[in-house]
Amino acid sequence: MATAPSTTAPAMAVAIFAHNEARRIAACLASLPLDRGDIAFHLLINGSTDGTARIARATTARHGNLTIHELTLGGKARTWNRFVYDILPEAIPPTVVFMDGDAEIAAGSLDALAQALIDQPRALAIAGLPLNGRGRLAYQAMIRREGGLFGDLYALRGSFLQRIRDAGYRLPLDLIGDDGLVAAWAATDLCKDENWDRGRLGHADAAGFLCEPVSPHHPSSWRLQFKRMIAYSVRHFQGRIISHIMGETGPAGLPERLSSLYADWLPRFRPRRGPVNALFDRLALARMRRAMEATGSA
Repeated sequence: MATAPSTTAPAMAVAIFAHNEARRIAACLASLPLDRGDIAFHLLINGSTDGTARIARATTARHGNLTIHELTLGGKARTWNRFVYDILPEAIPPTVVFMDGDAEIAAGSLDALAQALIDQPRALAIAGLPLNGRGRLAYQAMIRREGGLFGDLYALRGSFLQRIRDAGYRLPLDLIGDDGLVAAWAATDLCKDENWDRGRLGHADAAGFLCEPVSPHHPSSWRLQFKRMIAYSVRHFQGRIISHIMGETGPAGLPERLSSLYADWLPRFRPRRGPVNALFDRLALARMRRAMEATGSA
């Protein structure tokens, strides 16, 4: 494990989430300014069974300000909590960036996110923008118009994270997608949905990320996309539960696991219309029923 000795506290911390990212982690790390002494980089390898850690160690052997954390338990929400509560220092830096280990970021993105927090003083969260993919322009327009975050790249104000930590708020361990709930926390200022303020969600036009596109010619890409579509459907149904909680009680009402509430919610859920949605929604609901049974909440 690399360590990062420094005589001054870093102005920024960067969390890189990686689960079985052996194919992409080298490119991800190569896109980062790992020679910057004013940034503390944390690679959070969670629940991986491939060579992600080995590749990361070889790639970053020359950079002392990257710390590699090999965490036995996987799950992005679990790892997000672990980073915020156990890995970030007691004095949280002014800017904390969250990104995925399968993404590459454009040069200057980290400074752009930090500058956006300065230029947009009401914002608690700043979104980076997608730079590739067929829907990138539509997604960029949506973020500029409505706000929101992409889990691939976003920044939180350090003082906001400190308030999350002081309140003891954690993401549910089985949550699919940190970005939606974190965006809601920011937009509501850790209150109920009625306190939603679009001005608390900013974006940085000069901060962007690239993801590996799905290849129609490789069966491995098909399998990966099939799993993603089921996860997106689970996220859709989880979002309905979270919206209810955020409307009624705010973050304080979130359970440790959303599956503890499935017994009450699954009878209300039906697959959406359309052959694609219907297929993956049915698979998602079956997955949620298995999770409910495994936790004994049935």
